[in-house]
Amino acid sequence: MVTDTIADYLTRVRNASSAGHRVVEIPASNVKKEMTKILFDQGYILSYKFDEDEVQGSIKIALKYDKVTKEPVIKKLQRISKPGLRKYASSGDMPRVLNGLGIAIVSTSHGVMTSKQATNENVGGEVLCYVY
Repeated sequence: MVTDTIADYLTRVRNASSAGHRVVEIPASNVKKEMTKILFDQGYILSYKFDEDEVQGSIKIALKYDKVTKEPVIKKLQRISKPGLRKYASSGDMPRVLNGLGIAIVSTSHGVMTSKQATNENVGGEVLCYVY
């Protein structure tokens, strides 16, 4: 049984990326689907597919690598808010990752979005993770 499903999601992507795998399969949830869409929109993954075959379903993510150096595009995935210690940020003090080069994924009352989108919509929320 996994208690922190978002940390499991990030760990699976991190491990597959560092091992050089092309595709990683992850059990689906609504938050993980939204996080996957954000990673795709921001250019961190190549593509994704939601499989609704089973009861829970799964997410298949095609990882993205640099064409020249074969290095993974995702350098680091860091979980911020944990089940034991939640981290929240208001719209005024949203975190900036690597001076704007990375993204922070935030769960708000308006859905899961990047910290930049949350600042534009003037909403705060739980800071889920940093990606760069």
